[in-house]
Amino acid sequence: MSDQQVFRVTLRMQVHPGKGADFERVWHDSADTITGQSANLGQWLSKSLDEDDVYHIVSDWTDEERFREYELSPEHLEHRGRLHPYRSAGTMTTMRVVHHFTGAAARA
Repeated sequence: MSDQQVFRVTLRMQVHPGKGADFERVWHDSADTITGQSANLGQWLSKSLDEDDVYHIVSDWTDEERFREYELSPEHLEHRGRLHPYRSAGTMTTMRVVHHFTGAAARA
């Protein structure tokens, strides 16, 4: 698959103070809901070093259409519902990967 076909979704999740560990556990335990989708290429959870109680979730998809199908599915609503008690705010950004280069450490 070429880079220009990858559809990327980035979520910024603000969690309630003191709930980060619980959020991480629930996210981890239900991660296969996303990675089990036939159009999903992978996902990552990162914790901000600059902002308290902020996480970034990145997921890559084969195309926008298949992501949107999943986004509207009952399975997604259930998955989102498991994370909702920990979330105080959030935003979503979508994009298409234009170029990707593998770094030296990954090639070693």
